[in-house]
Amino acid sequence: KMDDDDDDIPQLSSHTLAALQEFYLEQQQREGMKTSQGFNQYSIGSIEEDWQLSQFWYSDETASCLANEAVVAAGKGGRIACVSAPSVYQKLKEQDGKDFSVCILEYDRRFSVYGEEFIFYDYNHPLNLPQNLLPHSFDIVIADPPYLSEECLHKTAETIKYLTKGKILLCTGAIMEEQAAKHLGVKMCKFIPKHSRNLANEFRCYVNYASGLD
Repeated sequence: KMDDDDDDIPQLSSHTLAALQEFYLEQQQREGMKTSQGFNQYSIGSIEEDWQLSQFWYSDETASCLANEAVVAAGKGGRIACVSAPSVYQKLKEQDGKDFSVCILEYDRRFSVYGEEFIFYDYNHPLNLPQNLLPHSFDIVIADPPYLSEECLHKTAETIKYLTKGKILLCTGAIMEEQAAKHLGVKMCKFIPKHSRNLANEFRCYVNYASGLD
């Protein structure tokens, strides 16, 4: 005879169950979109944000604007590096066929699906880069340090200065203005970047060249 000890089994409240069902349904819908015809592996959201890695994707309009700015700044046949800025990388890849090349330096190994253009990057080791990533070999570097701290900006700045021939496009919080000028010699633009989800911190763009973002 089996014991009727159902009382020991934890029961989820109807509210929690409904929330879980909604979550799974949304997941299924997203997967359905991905497998349906015409899904673009480079579209923003194809790899979802991981907040534990301090990831916040740009809105479609912001990513497009920054990608277009990078293409113009890099010039014909230019090389673009996206440091911790995957949604800009994805927008650049949507412009496949244009005369530029791009690579993505990113801590999140999910982006390795993009093949040889993916370079594993940990800002704690700013110059731990592949040998074939030559110094000053990129016409422009776009960077979005994952944390709003001077330590993170300082270390990311080492990477940026190693990679760039000169042009820098930095995206970070408005509170980092002084540190951005100190470590990279960049100035705040008028353009205000937006994210697909609203952030608590005011976000801004900074450049060290005459850009189209003013």
